[in-house]
Amino acid sequence: MEHTANKFTESFEMYLKTILILSTESDCVRQIDLARALKVSRPSVHQAIRKLEADGYVSSSEDGNLSLLPAGLEVAENIYERHRHFTGFLVHLGVDRVIAELDACRMEHYVSEETFQAIKNFCQEGNCGEMY
Repeated sequence: MEHTANKFTESFEMYLKTILILSTESDCVRQIDLARALKVSRPSVHQAIRKLEADGYVSSSEDGNLSLLPAGLEVAENIYERHRHFTGFLVHLGVDRVIAELDACRMEHYVSEETFQAIKNFCQEGNCGEMY
């Protein structure tokens, strides 16, 4: 899927990416986990999840476990890939990792696909170290 900055809001991209990351750390991702990770209120998470469920990006089981549906997984993986490459690129340039992570969180939502591909190609040529 080609990243289109206007198709999803930054907030929804962050929810999807965070569900992806949390699901690699635990078998169960609940709304409270998402609220803690994103530092937002539980009602905000509830409202966002209802929208993401209605749009076919997330499902919620009876016990409250959140799962990414195929469309949500695709968006989340795309955003997380962008995040990893931007972080690696910025660290390669000498930016402190903590600052690079914060800046990558902003960049992943707004940088054009052309710019992202150029940075990705640069990093894949071994210029950015390990992409964790």
